[in-house]
Amino acid sequence: MKIFLTGANGFIGSKLVSELIDAGHQVLGLTRSDAGVQQLIAAGAEAYRGDLEDLNSLRVGAAGCDGVIHTAFDHNFANYTANCDQDRRVIETLGAALQGSNRPLVITSTTLFGEAIPGQLADEDVFNAQHSNPRVTSEIAAQTMIDRGQNVSLVRLSQIHDTHRQGLVTFLVQLAQQTGQSAYVENSANRWSAAHVSDTVRLFRLAVEKQITGARYHATAEEGVSVRSIAETIGQRLNLPVISLSKEAAILHFGWLNGFVSKNMIAASAKTKKRLNWHTNGPKILTDVLNLNIETI
Repeated sequence: MKIFLTGANGFIGSKLVSELIDAGHQVLGLTRSDAGVQQLIAAGAEAYRGDLEDLNSLRVGAAGCDGVIHTAFDHNFANYTANCDQDRRVIETLGAALQGSNRPLVITSTTLFGEAIPGQLADEDVFNAQHSNPRVTSEIAAQTMIDRGQNVSLVRLSQIHDTHRQGLVTFLVQLAQQTGQSAYVENSANRWSAAHVSDTVRLFRLAVEKQITGARYHATAEEGVSVRSIAETIGQRLNLPVISLSKEAAILHFGWLNGFVSKNMIAASAKTKKRLNWHTNGPKILTDVLNLNIETI
């Protein structure tokens, strides 16, 4: 297949380019910079100049391909709600470009929306459309297309990691560097699910190849790793003290991150593994944190 890939120069997308090409697919990678063009060409992909704000560029890119994988997302959490709304518009635009065909569209989401009740184990067959996280609008847009018979599936992300980036954990590392200490919330048993980026890109490839309309897959290799153990491993890697904070102190210390640190974000993936014959073999998240490349943080 020729696949239109958004986020083709991103953390997941750049590795997905190689995964797709190695499996015999062609990739048309969305990029907005000259450096991005060169990166895609070097990887063996075709570069396509465009931008998430330029919806027409998305329509044209999708129209000329056999399928679409949407991995791009603006992770500036200071503008999170606006970025989620932008993601919804992008998904609606890509869906409209594919409407009337059976070409697959694979959308990126988060395991949060598989929680029937926030904090409980997320399940692939659950979609909580009432979830308080504003990115739920992306899954609502996807579900609208699924309901009208379009070939749409979703990959829900846990904390995706390697030794350069670790999802939200990257922000915890940066905060520890800034404050000189790695912190966790006292008496908190919160855990976060995780998966290595190599396992994650393989999941995206399997999803676009399998083409099961309405399927939701969880990029989860570890069901739940304690946030405290993550903080302790960060402290060990950076040679910084590890401290326990009250809930009140945590609000001041973590800022916007407290909304995630204070959550239990665990997810199952047994159904994903069975349905796609997906096997995980990448390093665990604590291993990658312990070996993280500080120069890239």
